[in-house]
Amino acid sequence: MFYADDGLAMAGYDAVSYFDEGVPTRGQPEIAVMWKGAEWHFASQENRERFESNPRAFAPQFGGYCAYAMTYGSLSSTDPNAWKIVEGRLYLTHSPAIERMWDRNLTQNIRMAEEYWPAVLYKN
Repeated sequence: MFYADDGLAMAGYDAVSYFDEGVPTRGQPEIAVMWKGAEWHFASQENRERFESNPRAFAPQFGGYCAYAMTYGSLSSTDPNAWKIVEGRLYLTHSPAIERMWDRNLTQNIRMAEEYWPAVLYKN
């Protein structure tokens, strides 16, 4: 299960760019791959190949759903511009305001979200 608005993961942003460039970069529809039932766009062929070799290293946690909402066991859409990388993992949130709330107790929020995620996956 992966959050994909109209079948497009991360609103078309390149997941690899968060790690390499430190900023979200829009991908190109002609450089795409299908994974977890969603279409993923990339800014370059190299990024696409890196993603294909290890998608879990680049894909956002909690199926691309809002990390803060997951602390309550809920699913919510995400804004690719509201993000953070923690210990090599990409987390997306619903909005910059929600990201700030999530950051206030980051370690505990990640732990809580990780506890809820398996049950949410099972229900959906």
